[in-house]
Order: sequence, then structure tokens, then C-alpha cells
Amino acid sequence: MERIRAVLIDIDGVLTVSWKALPGTVSAMERLRAVGLRLALVTNNTSRTRAAIATRLADLGFPVGAEDILTAPAATAAYLREHCPGARCLLLNSGDVRDDLPGITLVDEGDADVVVLGGAGPEFGYEALNRVFRQLQRGARLVSMHRNLYWRTEGGLDLDTGAFLEGLEKASRTEAEVTGKPAPAFFASALAHVGADASEALMVGDDIESDVLAAQRFGVAGVLVRTGKYLPETHRAAAGTPDHVLDSFADLPALLASGSASGSGSGSPGT
Repeated sequence: MERIRAVLIDIDGVLTVSWKALPGTVSAMERLRAVGLRLALVTNNTSRTRAAIATRLADLGFPVGAEDILTAPAATAAYLREHCPGARCLLLNSGDVRDDLPGITLVDEGDADVVVLGGAGPEFGYEALNRVFRQLQRGARLVSMHRNLYWRTEGGLDLDTGAFLEGLEKASRTEAEVTGKPAPAFFASALAHVGADASEALMVGDDIESDVLAAQRFGVAGVLVRTGKYLPETHRAAAGTPDHVLDSFADLPALLASGSASGSGSGSPGT
């Protein structure tokens, strides 16, 4: 417990599903706050701004504010400002996150310098995807906020951007530049935000590849939870082993109190 100073926490599938709090997650976060841990909610959610996410979570009882939340759109804006200053960007996204893209020139017509993919939804129809494809054929760069294949809703698993991104990459012979998880820069930003070294932090997520193993490659201990998009078969087929596997985020305070929250690579799939 003394070694861990900060906890990075995914939102969808870890704290909530379809914006309803999972059992015990609010009280667990309150316990983490009570012992002085620094928290950052790191999410690939692209349908809401940081402020809107914070308001929704606060309404559910979570002790968080907008300053605690790091989103893929915000990371994308920082990336574009640094690597593509002044670029004309075509955004394909389900949800309005323009407030989290300050300083970015978004265009609806004409040629774009950069195509930016956010989260998938009804907007990802044939006409829109074909327009993206044609922009890539003209030489536009491809930037994606993430490459998640699916996410968990009340109705089950829904397709996400990664399912379309791989096809676009192959068709256009272009490799996307990913700005959210699992990009190392995203984790570096999160650690800087909480003022902790990688060895002093945990990452808690339901996506074994983008959340947990990506964090472990960056030196952060990874905790996989069996909620949200978690599937035993995905766990078994993963490229690595989580440091810890919990039934729920609600179990995290007990893990930390036990003093065993270190990078051990001991997590095994459930049955």
C-alpha cells in the first residue's frame, strides 16, 4: 500500500455500464480517496466531453471532477497540435466532443490533411467510411483516438472503431496513428497528471490489451477486472498476463490493503 501512490482507472466497463454504476464501485472509489491515493480516470470514451463525463459520474455518486478525467479526444487534440499544426481535420465520431478539441481545425467539406476517427456509432455508415477512404487515397494522414474492437452496453457487446479501422488501414495501405489507449504517450500523460512514476501506479481496466497489458509495457502494474467487456476467451488468448485479476473494481481496496498490489504477472483467466 505504501508503494502505490496513484491509480489509473478506466470508466466504461469498470465503473459503469451504459452509465449506470456497477455494484460497489462508488464506495470503492471513496475508500481510495480516503487513504489519499491520486486518481486519474483514463478513458477511450469519445461520445462525451470531460466535463460531461464528470457531471454524469458525480450524479452517480463518484467523487470526481473534470480535472480527474483524461480522455482520448483531449489526448488527440494535444497530439494534433504538436504533430499536425494547422491541419484541416475531418472528424468521424459518434458524439460531440468539439469542446475537447481546442485549436483543431475541423472541416466538413473539401480535402482534409488528416482524418480523425473517434468512437463508432450510427455515423459509421458506408457513405462516411467511403469518404474517409477517399481522403486516405488522396494522402491524408489517419489518426484514431483508439482501436477498440467492441465495448459493453446493457444490450451486450457493440462494435467499436477498431472493427472499421483495420479495414480502412488495409484498403488504403495506411497505418493509423493511435492517440488514446494503448498509446504509450497516453499513459505518460496520465502519470504526469497524477505526479507519479510508473512503478508507483496501478492501471485498472476491463480491456486486457488496451488497458492492462499496454500499461504493463509502460511499467505500470495492470489489474484486469471481470466486468464490462471482459471475456475469459479473450483473456486466455491475450499476448500477456495481467499482474492481478479481480472480479470487480469494488475489490481493489482490499487488494491494496493486502500489500500485494505489485507487478507479479500472476493473473489467470476465470472459467
